[in-house]
Amino acid sequence: MQTPFSDDSYEDRPLRRFIGRNLALLAFLALSTAGMLAAYFYFSPSSGVAEVVAAGSLEGALTAPFVKPVPAKPVTQRLAQSPAPVRFGVISGHKGNDSGSVCEDGLTEAQVNEDIAVRVIAQLQTHGIATDLLDEFDPRLANYAATGLVSIHADSCDYINDQATGFKVAGSGLTDSSQLSICVEGAYRQATQMNYHAHTITHDMLDYHAFREIAPGVPGIIIEVGFLNLDRQILTTQPDLLAGAIADGILCYVDQVRVGVRYAPSAGAAP
Repeated sequence: MQTPFSDDSYEDRPLRRFIGRNLALLAFLALSTAGMLAAYFYFSPSSGVAEVVAAGSLEGALTAPFVKPVPAKPVTQRLAQSPAPVRFGVISGHKGNDSGSVCEDGLTEAQVNEDIAVRVIAQLQTHGIATDLLDEFDPRLANYAATGLVSIHADSCDYINDQATGFKVAGSGLTDSSQLSICVEGAYRQATQMNYHAHTITHDMLDYHAFREIAPGVPGIIIEVGFLNLDRQILTTQPDLLAGAIADGILCYVDQVRVGVRYAPSAGAAP
């Protein structure tokens, strides 16, 4: 028991009890404070460096920019580029212009051509091919851009001789159209079993007006599907067969375009 003459006053007892109970916490706080002060003074720049940094900040930019060298790396395309959308133009010969050849009973070339052309369009569309049915002198032909162009015509209704039967194909001389010609000729020959009438290909076919109108680089061909005289039966009674053959030829060409294959004409094929 303390007396009034004891060295410790009554007021000092709570403080001593507080220190005694929290001695570890107070020691931790003291050491933490000392550590932070030591780190601050250790990493603080000297007065000269601080003045330079401050001056640079006031000027808007440091005099020594930070630069991290990064080695150049070549950019490589990991995925193959998607092919352009396929689109085909089909000209219905003489449509919107004139009748073409006319038979004695009134059958016209324009009628036969259109009957086949619309069926070609329908078959291509069932295979997901975007198509355009074009008139003979369609204004859309001006700089027409597509995967290819096929113009459908028929030959004379007049009797010429017994050899005036069969079909023929001519390709544009302004753009390499041999691949399209080969595909259509081969498919048409196989499906119809008609003879190829190469020696009656005319200058008008080789210099067909649409070849000069379409965009550069677009392959184009003109096909005479048969003679309206000796080939009349197949032309008028089997338009689906003829249209299917032309569509198959176009699909053959589209497949070659998609895989980027070019090949030489087969023996006996037209140039």
